[in-house]
Amino acid sequence: MKKTLLSLLLLSLLTPVFGQKYKMTFVVPKDKQNDSVLYMGQHYRDGFITMDSATVGKDDSYTFSGRRKWETGIYALYGKEAKKSLLDFTIDGSQSFTIRLTPSWEVADPQKDIVGSAANQAMFTYINRDKQARKQAKDIEQRKKSIDAKVKEEAEQDMNKLINEMREYEASFIKANSKYRYFQLAKMFNGPDVPDDVADKALYYRQHYWDGVDFSDHSLVYTPDLFNKLNYYFFGLLYYSETDTVTRYADRLFERIGNDSLMMRYVMDFIMPKYYRSTKNIGWDATWCYLVRQYYLTGKCPWASQSELNNKQQSVEFLEQSLIGAIGKELYMADTNQSPDPKDWISSHRFPQKYVILWFWDPDCHHCQEQTATLKTLYDSLSATGNKVFEVYAVGYEADVAKWKKYVREHELPFVNVGGPNVNIDYQVAYNVHGAPTMIILNEERRIIMNKVLATKEILPFLKRYEESRKK
Repeated sequence: MKKTLLSLLLLSLLTPVFGQKYKMTFVVPKDKQNDSVLYMGQHYRDGFITMDSATVGKDDSYTFSGRRKWETGIYALYGKEAKKSLLDFTIDGSQSFTIRLTPSWEVADPQKDIVGSAANQAMFTYINRDKQARKQAKDIEQRKKSIDAKVKEEAEQDMNKLINEMREYEASFIKANSKYRYFQLAKMFNGPDVPDDVADKALYYRQHYWDGVDFSDHSLVYTPDLFNKLNYYFFGLLYYSETDTVTRYADRLFERIGNDSLMMRYVMDFIMPKYYRSTKNIGWDATWCYLVRQYYLTGKCPWASQSELNNKQQSVEFLEQSLIGAIGKELYMADTNQSPDPKDWISSHRFPQKYVILWFWDPDCHHCQEQTATLKTLYDSLSATGNKVFEVYAVGYEADVAKWKKYVREHELPFVNVGGPNVNIDYQVAYNVHGAPTMIILNEERRIIMNKVLATKEILPFLKRYEESRKK
């Protein structure tokens, strides 16, 4: 049936609603076709939002086609497991293009292997030059290890020359292609230029790390760049920093974000789980508590439900009891004699030694057994030399008292061994003990100075660093 003029007019009006035609083809070598279906989507934190799929054709290609108006941006190609991006590409202007890939999922010659997309040609030309420079830098680094002074000097000169060449190349290429989204992002996320006359370059870099990033641009949450930059900021640059330093730089970031709840939530949802109850990193629990009190409990996270806020407040109040700097709650527990009389119970605080190690361990835990054995070796050696600077208050984290007592006896543990149900307070609550082994170190004031498990060889160096820091 022939379409009437009216129907054609209506169709032309409706076409923008349904979007434009698109056809994006990726030609993949047959031996690299591990998936019969590939997916296309946007980056979101360390995952993807799937938006389309395509099956492999007879011509070794995956073609995504249909009718849709794709937003300009960076997209990812990935398999069904979606563990990582096989290829990042851009949709910018053209929605119909072909990209031919090498066995290593690279574009060998962007001008020949990409048809129909000037934006992708420019993007992969830039990427390929960067990869080439990285390879050159790696080769130069090997030469710098030479014992020949002349070879090392020449390598240094070549490295400086390469750095300057790449600076000029990046600046000119980004400027020449600034109309494309990829290069707008590259300019935004390349990081600050550190002036040569700055004394503390690392400090300058941290302070100006977010210069140029436009947090009002919500499309940034769908790029790998924002996630990677956040990840490096908190868990690269600030990884070993004290809590005060981490929270100070976090505050600076949130000042830039302002009242933008979408960006605030993106950042919070990413960093908060990593800081919460980290069993390895010193001070991370304090960072989590600070962020909760400073932002969640002051109404700066409007997306959080009242139930979530209540849970966070309870968690903060629980964790703050065992944060570094807090006064350790004094425990009174029965030793292996298991006397029911509190007068016979042993205090965790009343020892002549300057430090006390609260050691919560379980005789059924293999890791606890190993750590307890090495702790015993250190304890015995210090005792033998009359240099025992700490006492070990070892709490048997085991409901079976007979089993715990037998282990203590058979392994001749020389610590102050306590355990069983005879105790004045719930130590799991008082010291946030949610597994074994758990180590708490108290100073002479019986304040907590360590709330993570240290390897035995690290205990004395830690105490030395702690005492040196007190002298400053």
